[in-house]
Amino acid sequence: MSGNLFDGLPEGALEAERINTLCARPGVRIERIVSTGQSSPPGFWYDQPDDEWVTLLSGSAALRFADEDSPRVLKPGDWILIAAHRRHRVDGTDTDVASVWLAVHLNPPD
Repeated sequence: MSGNLFDGLPEGALEAERINTLCARPGVRIERIVSTGQSSPPGFWYDQPDDEWVTLLSGSAALRFADEDSPRVLKPGDWILIAAHRRHRVDGTDTDVASVWLAVHLNPPD
């Protein structure tokens, strides 16, 4: 199995983020996420049962954690490890350039 993380990027805005599972094995799931201006709904927080390592490959994004006062602004090359059950949300993504994320979920539930 092989591919290119930048193949098939949208020319314009998507209605919703596009999530593609690239590989899934016991204990790990790797996803490509493409955002074009999306953000988490007001009041919504992710609370995932697994650790998630994520890096931003293109575009920009603002990632907010419930236990922090201000969002973290991410640019290409930035990565972060989000611990299981650490509440977080996406405050916004680039509207001019597709924001391509690579997410690795560690020990995801079956």
